[in-house]
Amino acid sequence: MKAFTLFALVGAAAADLTSTGASLLLNDVYYFVSPFSQGNPSNSSSFNIKSLPRAFGFTPVTVVAEPLPKSSLPSLFANWTSQDDVWQPAFLGAIFVAGLDTPCLTKESYDGTNKTQSIVAPLIGTAGSNIPSGPYFLDTITGALHQAYRLYPDYAGAFSESLLQKPDTTFQTLSAQVPASASLTIGVPSRLYSFSARSPEKPLAGVRVGVKDIYDLAGVKKSNGNRAWYAFYPPATSTAPSIQALLDAGAVVVGYQKPSQFANGETATADWVDYHSPFNPRGDGYNDPSSSSSGAGASIGSYEWLDIAVGSDTGGSIRGPSAVQGLFGNRPSHGLVGLDGVMPLSPTLDTAGFLTRDPYIWDEANKVLYGANYTSLVETAAGVTYPKTVYTVDFPTDDGAAAQMLNKFAEDLGAFLGAKATALNLTSAWAETGPVGVRNQTLDDVLGLTYATLITKEQTPLVRDPFYADYAGKLISVFFFPSYLCFSRLRKEKGPVALPLVSWETLTHELTSNLIAAHNGRLPFVNPVPLARWGWGDKQPASALDDARANKTLFMNWFNTEILPPSTPALNTSTSTSTCSSSLLIYVGSSGRASLRNRYPTTTTPTPPLGFSNGRLSVFSGAPDHVFPLGEVGSVSSVTNVTEMLPVTVDVMAARGCDGLIVRLAQDLVGAGILKVPLAGGTLAGGEVLMRRDVEEWF
Repeated sequence: MKAFTLFALVGAAAADLTSTGASLLLNDVYYFVSPFSQGNPSNSSSFNIKSLPRAFGFTPVTVVAEPLPKSSLPSLFANWTSQDDVWQPAFLGAIFVAGLDTPCLTKESYDGTNKTQSIVAPLIGTAGSNIPSGPYFLDTITGALHQAYRLYPDYAGAFSESLLQKPDTTFQTLSAQVPASASLTIGVPSRLYSFSARSPEKPLAGVRVGVKDIYDLAGVKKSNGNRAWYAFYPPATSTAPSIQALLDAGAVVVGYQKPSQFANGETATADWVDYHSPFNPRGDGYNDPSSSSSGAGASIGSYEWLDIAVGSDTGGSIRGPSAVQGLFGNRPSHGLVGLDGVMPLSPTLDTAGFLTRDPYIWDEANKVLYGANYTSLVETAAGVTYPKTVYTVDFPTDDGAAAQMLNKFAEDLGAFLGAKATALNLTSAWAETGPVGVRNQTLDDVLGLTYATLITKEQTPLVRDPFYADYAGKLISVFFFPSYLCFSRLRKEKGPVALPLVSWETLTHELTSNLIAAHNGRLPFVNPVPLARWGWGDKQPASALDDARANKTLFMNWFNTEILPPSTPALNTSTSTSTCSSSLLIYVGSSGRASLRNRYPTTTTPTPPLGFSNGRLSVFSGAPDHVFPLGEVGSVSSVTNVTEMLPVTVDVMAARGCDGLIVRLAQDLVGAGILKVPLAGGTLAGGEVLMRRDVEEWF
């Protein structure tokens, strides 16, 4: 018995015990204590912290990394209160200030209210010069500082996993939970940490980012919106280069965000089986968030504490969520950034882009993500010469509130550019200038099958087929043959004996019946929409893929020559002298109509995405398409029985490669008062999100 006890103790001593952080409640605000030390702020033994509040050995403190006189501290902390949602006066129990020689042993008040008495100590020690200003939790045993993360409930159900970004920019799950109903908890670091880090090399320092759950992030699993995929595959060993570029620029990823399954378009709630669709915060809180970047749109529409979200757009997966949540969002010119480490829907059409409320962060993020392929015009000294031609496509002719808002924007845009908006009939333009041999056919006749064919014929061999094969199981190098085991047993019992003659049929039977498989040939569950689309694609002839690519190229060449040619004389026949693009094209994004998530589907099975629409213009041409929020209109909600507001948006297109022109236009229109920056909340002007699952007030 003693020997067993000793063995158990030895085994326990060898156990691998790792801290994943801790959760604390400070003045009714929930915090997460990072498990990673930032260094020791002081080596002074005269600094006594016994009088400070502690939990799990941690006490809240503040670091001021810039040398300041103590008289300047109250105004500094007053600014911090308005600049940061993590810091609060409760972190002023102890203040470490750079440049002080000795501690101030007498407590004084620096919060401007005389409510909090602080001990002030010099910021010194081996790592003192590398510790940024902001709130920290001090480990009273080791003397080390740990960053503070404020915890928020994901009441919109936008995230699929809460993540903690490690110092080496790999990831682990953030282990924390605040009181909330069936929702994750997201932790965000203090914005103060990034103030000194913002630089030309780190333009996104401290920018909080959500990432669509189809991008690889080193150290954690992704789901692609499928539970079986998440459970089966191991964590990624590297981060998608597109996301790594953001991390290298200082961005902080706080979580994975829900996509519709395998990035196929799905309707909430009818099509979402494996995961519950996120909640659109606008209006009554029960409208469809659109897809497939559903979590991205819902989060940016809901949470002021999140700055930007990375989505993907193949057929509208960024533009749709941006439109119904009233956000800025972009489908970029195709091919601006590589998509290694990203689940494909159709490499011929896939793009990576952003959803955001801030057109200024938008430009900075674009510069980082697209690199040399993106030309920012924000700081163009000579100004921007905008196109004098603006096309409107299928703008409303009625006098409803949304129609008035859309048409007023067209007029205001024309006046701002010194141009007049002109209605463009794409059907007539195609019939007059379309490619010889097909201009007598409609756009729907030529392109009606193109999108559905590309996404099914390209995704099935790249995603479905290897997933099915891996999940069902593969032949491995360890075989189990009963006949051979019997022969081995005879050798042990009787010595050398002749190898028994075993028929090939017997060996084949033993091989197949004893194959070690992952799931013994089973298939994983797949939601109805991708399953139906894949099935439709399987029924199309092999030649359909080549036909779809050819038709897509046919349209691309026509559109980029006849409708939105670049302004560079060497590349087009126009006489435009405008910056980059010879013209702009706008069409309706959303018109404030409700799309409720509590509706039963009208069809028994999903149908493939057939036909041609304005949303396919950028998809087939490769030209950029950006969503601008215009405002919102009211209608009586069937949920609340009162008038609720829903967004109205417009899509703005320019010549391929002119992405920077559109973002600069957004900023200029905000500056001119034609556009307003949307806020997070129930309306574009902010406000409480109705039907939210949890309410958390700042202290």
